[in-house]
Amino acid sequence: MTESDQEFEKEYADLGATTQNAMDIAETSMDIVRQFVPDETLADRIRQKSVHSMGDIEFQHLIEFTGSDDLGDDEDAPVRAGARAVLEETTIVTDITMSKAGITGRGHNCEKRKAIGNGAELAKETGMTRTAASVLELDKQGVYDGAIATIGNAPTAAFALADCIENGTRPAAIVATPVGFVKAEESRKRIREVSEAYNVPAITNVGRRGGSGLAAALTNELIHVAKDVRTETLELEVTAEERAARAAGDEDDEDGENP
Repeated sequence: MTESDQEFEKEYADLGATTQNAMDIAETSMDIVRQFVPDETLADRIRQKSVHSMGDIEFQHLIEFTGSDDLGDDEDAPVRAGARAVLEETTIVTDITMSKAGITGRGHNCEKRKAIGNGAELAKETGMTRTAASVLELDKQGVYDGAIATIGNAPTAAFALADCIENGTRPAAIVATPVGFVKAEESRKRIREVSEAYNVPAITNVGRRGGSGLAAALTNELIHVAKDVRTETLELEVTAEERAARAAGDEDDEDGENP
């Protein structure tokens, strides 16, 4: 990393911004989002990113956090787990090319892989979708264990991943926002069910909306959280309740209520 890159790392608000103008736009956009979305917990950062990605303030209410980590089952758990995985340089596995393309290459040293393109023979033999077959094929290779699993397009990929988890696979974290009218909502519900049953941290959304852009954006926020931890601007090992209490205390100090 060059000296200018290091200086840029200290300030940027969006991992996709590569110029000062782009950084200014990203910061202004997020400032607007924070007027409508709380800014107290790590889960709030995911909600903010969802609103930023979807252009819809109400979308913050559609994000779900399930599973647990060593600190507990609070809503920050999937964000902490995902950020830890980034810091540990785990693999990020997406369902399709578009999801992979949307995940930044900056701010981390994780390998990015896509499932699609694997499992062609299994799909041909069984008639299942190529995305479902590709997930099953990579799972046989052990790719999903300890990885960040990002699914933004294919409900069948989410169903396949859920089956893998039931059979013992343990991703470090899941971001699942498959989109559509055919079993998309059901596939995310299935992810939430196995997430709760097997304590696999997961970020999903409810409703028919979602998509690869959203999945990539939420994964990028995990990377951004990890970057903030690495640069010592954020403490990771804190529960959502404690983080919110600290934020409230900071606001009181600013208002002059605490001498």
